[in-house]
Amino acid sequence: MNKAMRLVSDGAAIALACLAFYTAGWGVFDNVGVSALNVWLGFMVAFFAARSIENLPPSNQSLLTVVHIGLAVLFTYIIWRWVSIMLEQEYEFIEISVAEDLWAWLGVAITAYMTWRYFGLPMLIVFMIATLYVILPQNLLGYGEDWMRVAENLWFSSDGAFGRPVEVVGRVVLIFILFGALLQTSGAGEVLLKFAFASTGRFSGGPAHAAIVGSAMFGTLSGAAIANVVSTGVFTIPIIKKSGFKAKFAGAVEAAASTGGQIMPPVMGTVAFLMADITGIPYLNIVIAATVPALMYYGSLFIVVLIESRKYGIHAIPAEDRQKLTGRDWLQSLAFWIPLAMLVYFLLDGRTAQNAGFAATISAFVLCLALFPDFRNPQRWVEALVSAGRTSAILMVIVVAIGFVIGVVNMTGIGLRFAEAILQIAGTNLFLSLLLVMAGCLVMGMGVPTGAAYLIIAIVLGPALEKLGLPTVAAHLFVVYFGVLSVITPPVALAAFAAAPIAGAKPMETGFEAVRLAIAGFIIPFIFVFHQDVLIILDDFQLSGLVWALVAFFIATWSLSTSLAGFDARNLPNWERLIRFIAGFAVLIPNSSYALPAAVIALLLIASHHYADHKRRQLKS
Repeated sequence: MNKAMRLVSDGAAIALACLAFYTAGWGVFDNVGVSALNVWLGFMVAFFAARSIENLPPSNQSLLTVVHIGLAVLFTYIIWRWVSIMLEQEYEFIEISVAEDLWAWLGVAITAYMTWRYFGLPMLIVFMIATLYVILPQNLLGYGEDWMRVAENLWFSSDGAFGRPVEVVGRVVLIFILFGALLQTSGAGEVLLKFAFASTGRFSGGPAHAAIVGSAMFGTLSGAAIANVVSTGVFTIPIIKKSGFKAKFAGAVEAAASTGGQIMPPVMGTVAFLMADITGIPYLNIVIAATVPALMYYGSLFIVVLIESRKYGIHAIPAEDRQKLTGRDWLQSLAFWIPLAMLVYFLLDGRTAQNAGFAATISAFVLCLALFPDFRNPQRWVEALVSAGRTSAILMVIVVAIGFVIGVVNMTGIGLRFAEAILQIAGTNLFLSLLLVMAGCLVMGMGVPTGAAYLIIAIVLGPALEKLGLPTVAAHLFVVYFGVLSVITPPVALAAFAAAPIAGAKPMETGFEAVRLAIAGFIIPFIFVFHQDVLIILDDFQLSGLVWALVAFFIATWSLSTSLAGFDARNLPNWERLIRFIAGFAVLIPNSSYALPAAVIALLLIASHHYADHKRRQLKS
């Protein structure tokens, strides 16, 4: 039975990967049909995947097999009814029956079950809270919406379970998963592993640093953080794990680094062009203003990885053991560099991300055939398709659940009411307003692609910040940062959830780990509000202000990162962790009476700590 289920799962995975390839190359033949096929194939893979059954005791495997077969049949009928009704609605107004609404709620229940099966209890709780909030009466702290209207709006529509997340993943993200699977299956990933160790072997935690650089380079060109994760993560995450880091850390590094690509000039995941259009600020000025903050973000990731590698004793590779690159390695690396160059060319030429991914996938396939003899066996092609399909299927399960949650937020209007309340609560208090706007951005940006998130947040919250006296570029970059960071912020942390299956880690743990690694990203927007010289382009720019902002930032980053890790050169006592944490924030206060003493305290702690460690090692030797 398990063998038969595995064959069905692999067949559905291959079909899902082929659909992604077709959609990226030839476009969407029908919006309803493509969404339905993506969701149905994804769930079929999930229902019949051995992972969901073989982990159980043998006595329960037979029962669960029967349950999953039954669920697969039911879900197939539900999807067929969904397609029928959606196509009917394109031509005429129809009245959806109570029976159809009940089938829709059964689809929601199946989605909840598969979300729990693959993503655990935390994501299920988020899903259930959203569901209960929209249907419970107001006297029970709910929204009090009619259950049939919820089914019609959040199932039989494009603003719910089958909404924007499903469309973006199905039409854009999946082709990048296939691209990465081809590289990994062919052996190109192993070649990149050699390059990663060769270029970063002299550094502690070098492979993680290599992942940061690679994700920054690719991430700036794509409008979807998830696409960044799955396209680069399929080979960087295994590299990081092999070097000795924990699975959740490996996934979090990739998620944080790939997410940061959306704030990295010159393209900034297309946000730079949208911002120029909305604000009227020249594109070049936006790129210049965003450069220093983006470099600060990636500099902070380097620091966190360095501290983490020291904490767990992951040392630099001895010189005699470092990877040596051969001429064959350089030649085979073209299977990655040429497709990557094609991605860059197509994106800079104004093509869509899926067109760029399609071209890169074709070029990668041809080059892998030419450069990797083992890949000429058709069995390896099948392995690549199955691998891509399985990863894509798990992603489709979570985006259906997240689409439903986002639909609840939109249907109840809780996001817009939250934004309106910000100005009423904060009044003219800038810092409090910024904190509330930050929370609003994280809520409204969850599960939404970077470009769409920016448009929503900028329209709602951007003008409010400008009314408080912020320069336009500072106000809009502020909302961009938190809109971007929403994809690694639990409970709806799509980038972290995409990285977790690749790393073999729990999604929610990976999300919280990504937030810890990217802590500086949550601070940088406040820096270019209160230390505006980091934006460079403002009329009152002062070089001394930029220098102080950078010094204060890196003192703060080191203090906060070591405090959260509980480690510098050695383990930190709790009292020192607390002082470092407080000093790390205080040094960023735009008042020298607080910032300078905090900087002195932080530097003294760091210096004394390293001096004591140096003396201790001398005594041992």
